[in-house]
Amino acid sequence: MSADQVRVSRVPSKPVRREADGSLSIDLWLRRDGAFEADAVLRLTPAEAETLHAQLCYALDDATASLITPAANRPDCRKGALVTRRQA
Repeated sequence: MSADQVRVSRVPSKPVRREADGSLSIDLWLRRDGAFEADAVLRLTPAEAETLHAQLCYALDDATASLITPAANRPDCRKGALVTRRQA
């Protein structure tokens, strides 16, 4: 018996938003075996969002980054990540 395949993805039409309590919300779609299962909202504190942002900058800054986004078009946070990583 095979395990269910669960996929979580962002709702493309909905931006990340800041809630009244200061948290950040990201709307998600949950699918099981390719079929829509439910909507969910990921809520992050500002500190959690900053940590995720930094981790994504480093994770996206690998050898394939230039194939996806040319260096001149990358956001400033990614430009700093590349310099920091090379100095380490």
